[in-house]
Amino acid sequence: MKIVEQIKQPIAFEMELFEQKFQLSMSSKVALLNRITHYIVNRKGKQMRPMFVFLVAKMVSDGEVSERTYRGASVIELIHTATLVHDDVVDDSNRRRGFFSVNALWKNKIAVLIGDYLLSKGLLLSIDNNDFDLLKIISIAVREMSEGELLQIEKARKLDITEDVYYDIIRQKTATLIAACCSLGAASVKPDSQHVDTMRKFGELIGMAFQIKDDLFDYGETQIGKPTGIDIKEQKMTLPLIYVLNNVSKKDKNWLINSIKNHNKDKKRVKEVIAFVKDNGGLDYAILKMKGFQEEALQLLQTYPDSVHKNSLELMVNYVIDRKK
Repeated sequence: MKIVEQIKQPIAFEMELFEQKFQLSMSSKVALLNRITHYIVNRKGKQMRPMFVFLVAKMVSDGEVSERTYRGASVIELIHTATLVHDDVVDDSNRRRGFFSVNALWKNKIAVLIGDYLLSKGLLLSIDNNDFDLLKIISIAVREMSEGELLQIEKARKLDITEDVYYDIIRQKTATLIAACCSLGAASVKPDSQHVDTMRKFGELIGMAFQIKDDLFDYGETQIGKPTGIDIKEQKMTLPLIYVLNNVSKKDKNWLINSIKNHNKDKKRVKEVIAFVKDNGGLDYAILKMKGFQEEALQLLQTYPDSVHKNSLELMVNYVIDRKK
């Protein structure tokens, strides 16, 4: 059995029902909108975020979920989808998960409006049901994601990023949404409990490990969703690169910065940078840090009694760093 199917097993019923509820939450009276949202729904990814919501909810409440859990999962998925649609516009990307992106098929103006529509649908789903605690969790995540993206853009211009700033960026940009999924799951069944904070921290740790794993793909041999060296071409400062920049001679550091600033479109030079980062321990260091976040996340889970949902969350933590794409 595929690992994702194994993780999903204890929440298979909830995920199926969620799919139906999610499609309903996207519906509109505008035919064009329905055509585009139908296109998006039929090209969904692994749906890791709703899985986190349901697994956490069931783990902290002895296997129970509520209507709030379904709404929380829908809100997260609506807002996550909105950010992906907007990201493709920002990055001028024509593909998403191997298919044409919304902006490639319907142009930027429509893609931006679709993103706005999905965002407002998510917010209204919470407001209409008085889920103000869930709405607060989501809204903080959206704010932090925007701040993280802007911080990354600001730092990429100067290439003066420290490891601490890098962690701030990925905490906001990536980890905050997974943290929101986990705290939402807990809040949907046990509002105002310690579980909400514990699970937020758990999700944040997984998100940190997830992003470092993504950074490592940039140096990999295997073909994944994005081509090797793309972060270097886009002048994104990732952990392997930051570590090497801060631990080599001034001459080598200048060569690296010059390569990224002025020769980032030169395929040969990008390959040389990748080899240099590998040879100087950048990947080993990043793997060490990633495993540190993984261990911390697993330790937090140990405070909960054994259950099939806890087992699935453990599998999920390990899958995040063992995945091949």
